[in-house]
Amino acid sequence: MIFTVFTPTYNRAHSLHRVYNSLCNQTFTDFEWVIVDDGSSDNTKQLIDGWITEGQCSIRYEFQPNKGKHVAINHGVGLAKGDLFLIADSDDGFPANALEILYEHWCAIPEKQRAEFTGVTGLCADEQGQIIGDKFPDSVFDSNSADIYYRYGIRGEKWGFHRTDVMKAFPFPEPEDVRFVPEGLIWNAIGRQYKTRFVNDIVRDYYQGADDQLTKRSSANISSVRIFNAQMLDADIDYFLHAPWTICKIGIQGARFSFHQNDSFIMQITRLSHWGARLIWITVMPIGFGLYFFDPKRVANPND
Repeated sequence: MIFTVFTPTYNRAHSLHRVYNSLCNQTFTDFEWVIVDDGSSDNTKQLIDGWITEGQCSIRYEFQPNKGKHVAINHGVGLAKGDLFLIADSDDGFPANALEILYEHWCAIPEKQRAEFTGVTGLCADEQGQIIGDKFPDSVFDSNSADIYYRYGIRGEKWGFHRTDVMKAFPFPEPEDVRFVPEGLIWNAIGRQYKTRFVNDIVRDYYQGADDQLTKRSSANISSVRIFNAQMLDADIDYFLHAPWTICKIGIQGARFSFHQNDSFIMQITRLSHWGARLIWITVMPIGFGLYFFDPKRVANPND
């Protein structure tokens, strides 16, 4: 099997039809749809059971207690039978030729070079067909996720797949009582070892106002955000000369949420291992404290 299309979901019965209808309309049909339900209390299971009965495409459904999107992704990777792993969120839609486009670009990579690549990523468009965010420097551009973000400054919604074996080699951490782990932490880690083929083709439809419950962060997740910001700053500090303000913002938000947890100066600094990351954190800490001080009721939204 070529693709495992994976959907993590939580109380999204009202929007899952977008994924289902998109998959039923695909011109490329060598795929399975794996759904991990992260503790939904709506009629998600009944809806999916009905689609399984229809038999329009191969569907597997698994339920897990509410643990967060990162745990659901790990679960889905473990279930995957496809060679390529494509995450389709529970409110996603995509053109009928999306899988065909992605696979054609994958096959265009010379077979002897494919071991160097993790996957293919394309563009997203809004409901009017307008591209969201920046295009890549060329119509076909080989790079990695960290370079794309820091070195080339590419922003906006993007969508693509990773090889399943690569996903298995880079599982999301699953610390206890943590419901949110930034996906960029894993994508950038993969990018340090593998290339991605970036293409200027629209492969996903983005719906304005869509609210992914699994990635929505609240004050309850501030504890994890501050820890992972420190890890990200340590890992990405070598991009400081390419994107100094972007790197500084990681430290600012990390310090901000550390103050929400009453972390001392020493506790914040010892969380970092790279001397450069420590220097940046110390430098921007006053800005982080200022944001913390003006956060309403001292409860911040990590999405800010």
